[in-house]
Amino acid sequence: MELRNLEESQHLCPQLTKGEVIISNGGDRAPPKIRDCSKKPQWGKLLTLVGYASTIGSAVPVGYCIGVINSPATLIKSWCNDVINQRYNVQLSASNLEILWASIVSVFLIGGAIGSLGGAWVANKFGRKGCFLISGLLFMIGGIMFSFCRMANSVEMLILGRLFVGLASGLTTATLPMYLSEIAPLTLRGALGVFCAVGVTGGVVVGQVFSLRNIFGTSDLWHYALSFYMVLVVICYLPCCYFPESPKYLYIVHGNRERALRELLRLRGKDALVLIQHEMEEMDMEISTKVVTSSFFSVLSDPALMLPLIIVCCFHGGQQFSGINAIFYYSVSIFEKAGLSTADAEWANLGAGCLNLATSFLGPVLMAKVNRRPLMMFSSAVCACFLFTIAFILYYIEAFSWLPMACIVCVMGYIFFYQFGLGPIPYFIGAELFEVAPRSVAMSMGSLASWSCNFVIGMAFPSLSRVWGAFVFLPFSLTCALLFLLTKFYLPETRGRDPSEVAPLVAKGFRSKVT
Repeated sequence: MELRNLEESQHLCPQLTKGEVIISNGGDRAPPKIRDCSKKPQWGKLLTLVGYASTIGSAVPVGYCIGVINSPATLIKSWCNDVINQRYNVQLSASNLEILWASIVSVFLIGGAIGSLGGAWVANKFGRKGCFLISGLLFMIGGIMFSFCRMANSVEMLILGRLFVGLASGLTTATLPMYLSEIAPLTLRGALGVFCAVGVTGGVVVGQVFSLRNIFGTSDLWHYALSFYMVLVVICYLPCCYFPESPKYLYIVHGNRERALRELLRLRGKDALVLIQHEMEEMDMEISTKVVTSSFFSVLSDPALMLPLIIVCCFHGGQQFSGINAIFYYSVSIFEKAGLSTADAEWANLGAGCLNLATSFLGPVLMAKVNRRPLMMFSSAVCACFLFTIAFILYYIEAFSWLPMACIVCVMGYIFFYQFGLGPIPYFIGAELFEVAPRSVAMSMGSLASWSCNFVIGMAFPSLSRVWGAFVFLPFSLTCALLFLLTKFYLPETRGRDPSEVAPLVAKGFRSKVT
């Protein structure tokens, strides 16, 4: 049984009662059957395949490249020093070696910022699926350079590899949540949109595991640790020829209504014709409005888009300034102050990463059942309190014997509640605040803010921690408090709403009444 033809489908729904759709029986003279399609949309096979494959093949490598670089740092520094001495007859001083290492680490973040900035153009030029394919290509190029840099005795290959995976990571964080949100039905949009956040978090843990000394964290195998993610990329990109393009991109950006309808039929199945008709009507309405803003300049200069753009950038930047990276940077020393040996502290740090990952798996369930505003406010407020407490406990940590253990509890509590809102929501909130035309620019700007703030944290935190000591966590606490206020007064509830319903609520800038 199938729709009579694609053109007829656009006139089908108005002729039906609510929750019913007439299906033809291939020309049979029997009375047409009526099927109830008012049920909530389910995870179809294609939607499930795209969600998991794109997350494991694209988002997990982003986190992997973040988490893998820390453990073998000493080994890579020693190798770089030896290679430069052999090739250029130059013996690097300790300070010059640290500058070189900072460059190797930071070029990944610079690549992420560049990839994010170019994400809008790439997404509109090559499509959402095209961005996914380009990211995979960049990941493979970077992985190949990691695999052969030690054989070629080339520090330059290592740096270029970090740049390529940075470009791929920036493009992924800018476009993958948008792709998943656009192919998902409205009721599953939040659950699928959070997949990217879960993938990045999981990738960090996987990278930490494979860089352990018991696996690839040795002087002979560290380059395999850097490139092992290629296995995931190859496996998950094998079925990419079956992946659909975003129907909203096809129709609203390219004006190809027929192909958009075909992709919707593939994603939802022919048993969900009322749902498909509803989604097509929403796209008809959006394409008939004057929301045609798509260039960077037009989005940045549009007063109606100012507030949602500020929210997206503040959520992304605030996620980095909320202290999660600083917590993991400092956690080993905290665990050591609690009486653990260095080796045990490293394992405890891995345990903290596993807690972060385990909690992130709650994301799809929470996003499907709980509104965005209360989740974000709750997460921001609790994390602000934990960070404030951590700062003062660290300052007085030697005063009482129980304070180190209390500090560990606060660290674990912060990591747990971070994944309720601060962790997942910034990744996909842009897809829920913006309609299709300006969405790619908004997602790119948000991702750019995230990578830029990550770069600032990476460069500034070690110096600030030496100067401010334990009180370095107070600005992170303040950031969480400011995110709480921004959410309370200016973020409209987006769960279960189409962006066309949300956009008017924030169109008046800071004079908007979102509640």
